[in-house]
Amino acid sequence: MFDNLTNRLSNSFKILQGKNKLSEGNIKDAIRQVRRALLEADVALDVIKVFLDQVQIKALGLKVGEGLSPSQAFIKLVEEELTKIIGVANESLDLKTQPPAVVMVAGLQGAGKTTSIAKLALFLKEREKKKVLLVSADVYRPAAIDQLQILSEQVGVDFFPSSINDKPEQIVLNAKKHAQKQFHDVLLVDTAGRLHIDEQMMSEIKVLQQTVKPIETLFVVDSMTGQDAAHTAKSFADALPLTGVILTKTDGDARGGAALSVRHITGKPIKFLGVGEKIDALEPFHPDRLVSRLLGMGDVLSLVEEISRKVDHKKTAKSAKKMAKGQFDLADMRDQLLQMEQMGGMESLMDKLPGMGQIPDSVKNQVMGGEQTKQMVAIINSMTPKERTHIKLIKGSRKARIAKGSGTNVQSVNKLIKQFEKMQKQMKKMGGTKMKKMMAKMSKMQESGQAPAGMPDLSKITGGLSGMGGGNKFPF
Repeated sequence: MFDNLTNRLSNSFKILQGKNKLSEGNIKDAIRQVRRALLEADVALDVIKVFLDQVQIKALGLKVGEGLSPSQAFIKLVEEELTKIIGVANESLDLKTQPPAVVMVAGLQGAGKTTSIAKLALFLKEREKKKVLLVSADVYRPAAIDQLQILSEQVGVDFFPSSINDKPEQIVLNAKKHAQKQFHDVLLVDTAGRLHIDEQMMSEIKVLQQTVKPIETLFVVDSMTGQDAAHTAKSFADALPLTGVILTKTDGDARGGAALSVRHITGKPIKFLGVGEKIDALEPFHPDRLVSRLLGMGDVLSLVEEISRKVDHKKTAKSAKKMAKGQFDLADMRDQLLQMEQMGGMESLMDKLPGMGQIPDSVKNQVMGGEQTKQMVAIINSMTPKERTHIKLIKGSRKARIAKGSGTNVQSVNKLIKQFEKMQKQMKKMGGTKMKKMMAKMSKMQESGQAPAGMPDLSKITGGLSGMGGGNKFPF
């Protein structure tokens, strides 16, 4: 996410490396480089001006704190000012009203509006424990109604049927009555999309908004359109009492211009980020965490939350016990790989770890291949249960059969077997006593609520990376 901007900002800060103090000259040089990075990221010009004016004013009187170098003090200032520009803190949905809380969602065609509604429904169902009802008020596209119904089944929430022959406001009023009778907590309303914001669209959505009186009105915009996303959202916010923005397709956006521009231009908060194609790929927007990632400091808080939510802790604890007894097999390895995929793969995990910006792409590509993980899982799935537990059985003819069944080749099967054997050797080196101590520590942490079972020791992971940046929070 926003890789280009992260890399360019990293290069901007290098100009201060090795400086004993901050001077007007080197501050101006650094700010010039940051300006260039933001322009290339397609951040809106007025946002860049406001942000850099504040940085320059504060940097000239900046006192370098104890334990920080001048470059780190400057990065800390950039971090604080960027966070202010994009919203300071997370702003969650306001659902404090007599149920059902009506949330109206609007957006242009192609921005990912209908999919975002389904993702939001799943988020509210799983994380907020809400009973959700979906309804489509898009009377122009029958396919939009069908799509929302299919998605509602996919995420396991209720759907209120509608027809292109009905008026949008009547559809929603009927859905609201149904939601009251069935004790739904939230009613999510999909509205008609357009190729652009026009007079007809705004007059229709105004009537709908005034009739239904939603507690939240969210606008969905495509991150890939850069600062245009912010200006589109502003046009909508000028006409309607918009309460927030959902920024989609951020996983494919290397620039980040929309994320840095929307709040300042519209005055409305980004409430959610669409971070992938999967139906659960929606994250609450935390400005401080995003800025931390942009500056190469990682986002360990989000990583811990994700592990807590997505890792099967019983399965992980069972695997750890098998490791302690030296009984870890290829089926356990497959489970670990699948859990990693559940969290978005190694790429998603590494994106949230500090110092990743300093690792060369060639090294990242060796570690982070999602296709490689799928290939390994396919190879293990092509083995018999006995082969997964008794790796020594896998010889010539068996390897050929496994390669054919997984759509790979014998070399790939050999590579997997070698990797697994290396893992086994490492476990043996750790020895039973060490493993038992680790298990005891994990159990204690689980009981005290410090970390979920099976969660990796992030201090060890980040500690190994921090050496690349002098062993402190900032990797520059």
